Amino acid sequence: MARCEVRLPELGVGQAAVAGIWLVRRGERVSEGQPLLEVTAAAAVVDLPAPVDGRLVARLVEEDEAVEVGQVLALIESDE
Repeated sequence: MARCEVRLPELGVGQAAVAGIWLVRRGERVSEGQPLLEVTAAAAVVDLPAPVDGRLVARLVEEDEAVEVGQVLALIESDE
């Protein structure tokens, strides 16, 4: 099984954002496209989706933590 890094994408509103509420727990199975984490950037709340099917093995940021574009936010152990 491969590990997939979940990174903060460019949201079109600047380089920084704030991690919001985690929508899944460590160890939970996720499906591609399933929302993992709410991110707030420029007063807009965006759901960050899982890029692959698998299991969330690590959450690397805390709620209310400032995050930058490209920063690794989570790791998913992929089924592929």
